[in-house]
Amino acid sequence: MITEPSSGKIADAITFNDDVSDLKKNISGNVLIPGDEHYDITRAVWNGMIDKKPAIIIQCRNNEDVVYAILYARKHNLNVSVRGGGHNVAGNAVCDAGVMVDLSLMKEIKVDPAQQMVTAEAGVIWSELDEATQHFGLATTGGTVSETGIAGLTLGGGIGWLMSMFGTASDNLLSAEVVTAEGVVVHTDKHNSRDLFWAIRGGGGNFGVVTKFTFKLHKIGPMVTGGMLLYPMEMAKEVMKFYRKFVPATPDELVMFAGFICTPDGIPVTALLTAWFGPQEQAEKMLAPIRAFATPIADMVGPIPYTQLQKSLDAAAPKGIRRYWKSGFFSQLSDELIDIQLHHLQTRPNPMTPVLLFYLKGEVTRINPAETAFYNRKQRWDLDIVTQWIDKTEDEKNIAWTRNFWKAIEPFSEGVYVNHLDRDDSERMRSAYGENYNQLKKIKTIFDPQNFFCMNNNIPPEE
Repeated sequence: MITEPSSGKIADAITFNDDVSDLKKNISGNVLIPGDEHYDITRAVWNGMIDKKPAIIIQCRNNEDVVYAILYARKHNLNVSVRGGGHNVAGNAVCDAGVMVDLSLMKEIKVDPAQQMVTAEAGVIWSELDEATQHFGLATTGGTVSETGIAGLTLGGGIGWLMSMFGTASDNLLSAEVVTAEGVVVHTDKHNSRDLFWAIRGGGGNFGVVTKFTFKLHKIGPMVTGGMLLYPMEMAKEVMKFYRKFVPATPDELVMFAGFICTPDGIPVTALLTAWFGPQEQAEKMLAPIRAFATPIADMVGPIPYTQLQKSLDAAAPKGIRRYWKSGFFSQLSDELIDIQLHHLQTRPNPMTPVLLFYLKGEVTRINPAETAFYNRKQRWDLDIVTQWIDKTEDEKNIAWTRNFWKAIEPFSEGVYVNHLDRDDSERMRSAYGENYNQLKKIKTIFDPQNFFCMNNNIPPEE
């Protein structure tokens, strides 16, 4: 059953003049327009391909600022984009000629170690949240790059190192504050505005601006065992066959990702990224089958702070370089699928480009797909072609290679993780939500019937 929004407007009587100076008087944060000193820095996001120019950037410090920003955009009939961490590959955080609602100044974090909860504002990134919670030996499921914002990752579901033990980031969301398209601030949890709470756990930014998140925490760290093992590309198929057989049978506390990467000096290698989150005295026993499989050319697995594990892929994903992605879920890592990957990797246009595999198992797959908007919960591989380069003149070559690669493997795919959709993937939205899609459209119709929040991986309201 769909329920109506049930909270009061902060500012029923707000009026705006056309002059931006009036807006600046009502915002406790910053208002930037083209030509301002920090305008270009603020509009730049993680993907260097994104070069959009908002008419106004409103850097909010609190819910009241967000309400003003939304009402201003509605009054002037301007599109709105919302920036948390700005890490989304599609660049949805920025819009042309509209209002960019920038939440990056909203950095408050409050940890309740007794209740094992943390409340954080939407501008927080995972490295900041991890640092705060690890002070108490606690953590929740975050992403695989620590500079990712907690907001975008959670709203899209949120897969990461701890998902086999504790589910996705959205599965650990206890409550949230949302500013709707009408300028209404809604507190939502499993008891209040339940349909909205269901929708924001995987449904993205379609239903409002989520300004505050409260997560369940778990005892993790401060030390875990983890790291990377590298093998020569000549062993790639052998490594992948070991990976597909070994990982599905591992306990929830053992996590392993895989990838085809290049070393800093440009040598292609096959990588296994692994972590053990159980008792440290059991680590060597649990990792023994991996080491017994074959001798790697580099073994970097050992005791490591959890915060360092969370940053282990950061260097491979620097801000500002050019990117184009294709991604999907695969129920089988067949010999044919492996062969196709290896074939296309022979013509990889840039050594900065990895192809990564994450395996969904454990708690994330035990939760009923109808429990939240995040739908794709079967045990399966998430395969990501993460094409990266620097030179703008190489755009066409890199994009064409990625599309050809994806065209070859797409027939094997079954669904997609919404946070991995690029800007030309709108036709794949339904496959991200499966049987949950129609329910999301109904909730969208209640909370945003005019599709005001459309600068995202968009779920349109019912017609």
